[in-house]
Amino acid sequence: MSEGMREIKRRIKSVGSTRQITKAMNLVASSKLNRSRDRYTQIMPFYEMTGKVISSMVGSLDTTGIKYLTERDVSHITIIVLAGDRGLCGGYNIAVCQTAIEVAADVECDFITVGSKAFDYLNNRGKNISHSFKGISEKPTYEDARKIGEIVVRNYTSGKTDAVYLAYTKYNSTISYESTCVKLFPFDINGVADMGEETDKAATLYEPSAEAVFSYVLPKYINTIIYGAMAEASLCEQSARMTAMDSATENADDMLDSLNTRYNRARQGAITQEITEIIAGSDL
Repeated sequence: MSEGMREIKRRIKSVGSTRQITKAMNLVASSKLNRSRDRYTQIMPFYEMTGKVISSMVGSLDTTGIKYLTERDVSHITIIVLAGDRGLCGGYNIAVCQTAIEVAADVECDFITVGSKAFDYLNNRGKNISHSFKGISEKPTYEDARKIGEIVVRNYTSGKTDAVYLAYTKYNSTISYESTCVKLFPFDINGVADMGEETDKAATLYEPSAEAVFSYVLPKYINTIIYGAMAEASLCEQSARMTAMDSATENADDMLDSLNTRYNRARQGAITQEITEIIAGSDL
């Protein structure tokens, strides 16, 4: 066997091994995708119900003086960035980090990162990372969201930050997702105004007051928003990884077809040359 044929055969073996890995990772990501979708589906009723509670209070609120609703002169913002702890998922991690950086382009900012990839990307670019959470991106829990929520609520109410944003990846379908950034504080009460069912707000009594109940419920709702975004980001991560590994497997198939064609041509050429040499030798 010629040296060229040996090299082609080594490449065929190498690409074949890589294909087995990408195919296995595609199947694993597909399985995790289903679990992430179930988790996200289970969260939505709680998120919607909490939104309805807040919506039902809108007509009874005196918004004056409620610290979560007061607009401020923005000199410092905080952005929560939800990315993954692992790579091999296409541009998923980079896209959400770039979205967060764009929001923070013209103002002093600190970042709260979820996922080692967000920490690495932002840290390598000299960004101020105040808190980092690793190892929770694929299986987020409400407790994880509560810890993050407590940090941003504390920083906002103390005046340490003037606005809080959440950068994550929004799920559209298995092959469609987009990075986005939403504002958590100051809270946009109009965003939940239409979530509640029609009720007689005048007949609803809040003790000690609607404002006190709102100030108690809103941080819980923020925790739920963060938890829902974490679950949705996990769903997008697995979807992106499944798509990336499926594409890698297809590319490996194309490479194997090309390499096999080259190998067969080289083998045919070697056989033809050997036959020619035999014929030439017999004529002597």
